Amino acid sequence: MRMPRRSFLGLGVLGGVHFAARQLVAAPQSTPAAAGRARQVLIVLEQGGVSHVDTWDPKPETAAEHRSPYKPIDTSVPGIQFTELLTNTARHADKLAIVRSMTHAVSDHGDGTAYFLQGVKPRGPIAMPDIGAALSHVIGSPARDLPPYVMIPGNGEQSSVTSFGFLSPGYKVFKTGGGDLSEPSWRVNDLGLLDGINADRFRDRRDLLSNLDVGLIGGGPAAQTGPTRAMDNFFERAFHMLDSPRTKQAFDLTRETAALRDEYGPGHRGQCYLLGRRLIEAGIRTVVLDVREPQTQLSPGGFNMNWDHHDLIYASGSCGTIRDKAGGEGRYGIGTWQMMGSTDRACAALLGDMHERGLLAETLVCFVTEFGRTPRLNQFQGRDHWPNAFSIAFAGAGVRGGQVIGKTDRDGGYVLDQAYTPDDYAATVYSSLGVDLSQPVYTRENRPVFLVPDGRPIARLF
Repeated sequence: MRMPRRSFLGLGVLGGVHFAARQLVAAPQSTPAAAGRARQVLIVLEQGGVSHVDTWDPKPETAAEHRSPYKPIDTSVPGIQFTELLTNTARHADKLAIVRSMTHAVSDHGDGTAYFLQGVKPRGPIAMPDIGAALSHVIGSPARDLPPYVMIPGNGEQSSVTSFGFLSPGYKVFKTGGGDLSEPSWRVNDLGLLDGINADRFRDRRDLLSNLDVGLIGGGPAAQTGPTRAMDNFFERAFHMLDSPRTKQAFDLTRETAALRDEYGPGHRGQCYLLGRRLIEAGIRTVVLDVREPQTQLSPGGFNMNWDHHDLIYASGSCGTIRDKAGGEGRYGIGTWQMMGSTDRACAALLGDMHERGLLAETLVCFVTEFGRTPRLNQFQGRDHWPNAFSIAFAGAGVRGGQVIGKTDRDGGYVLDQAYTPDDYAATVYSSLGVDLSQPVYTRENRPVFLVPDGRPIARLF
């Protein structure tokens, strides 16, 4: 006897597929012409606009009234200096290539974040997919029981700009959620079956679905069509993931030792970085960290701790809670634990941990921010949005560490040579993973679209 599809859905099994059915994708639609060295990419997106003159690009000759109080320090590579806010990361400079000559003309947070996520200037004639979504479409993912594109945690104000663009909704990023990943109770929702449905019962219901005459899982002549074959694959991936013990394990931070969790740093940021490493190790193609420390009893007044330091950037605690200056309330000063303290510790731990595990050999790691900050302090002792010149960093997958690419002027205001844009950054990521950018990707209406028409890979990195 055939069961009506509506009755099958009423059993509730597809509720247990919620995570998979919203986030997993069908088989890759095309393959790259040439294989790159990277197999995966981990993108650390520190959103809000990190001040480059206070971190990667120290400017000790700037006029005293605008100079950063954080002194330049030597790194593990002779001749390369960061500021003292990156003391731990400086020990890994041999693994890093710093691009100090990034530039573009987008000064809005949302559009700037979208620019780095997608690799093309936003608000164009075609809705473009995030790099992670496009990689899922073009080259697929080696981890069949995990989503191919994950954002941790994906609940910041700019995480809403993620996009699957002209691709199908199945390529949408999976966001782990979680206000504080250091909480013992933190877990990712929708990673398992519904309550009351064990593995055997789940497989029985899967078999029931295969008998439905709706063109799914081999069900009848309709299953021979292209869209239905894609749906068959979609469900197969969803079922496989929900039935796999690796799924929950990949997101389970309690499997890490207490010593390593402490090395990444107590608190939300360090554990997000650690989870990023876990997901890369599990085989996820693209992982994006979009992190900010949450407000806790240790950070009163810190209700929006991104890097948008319009006010009191050098405060020793909260920059204020009332909007009475330039709009930078809710943050802590850049030198506090909640900001560069936790970032420096997590960044250094990530680089060291991935190196020791051999993950850097085939993982491109990118540290990005949507723009820099003004070389001059404003009247509220803050620094405003500045896309004219800023820094990003790369490591792994053949990147030649221990080098600085590009140069800004004495104050860090403008690029003097080797200017690069987010388009070039995106072209670098795609090329590293073997995507042939000379070949278009096709929309659902069969329209050819080039992923990065204006970008060129940053060849000096390699």
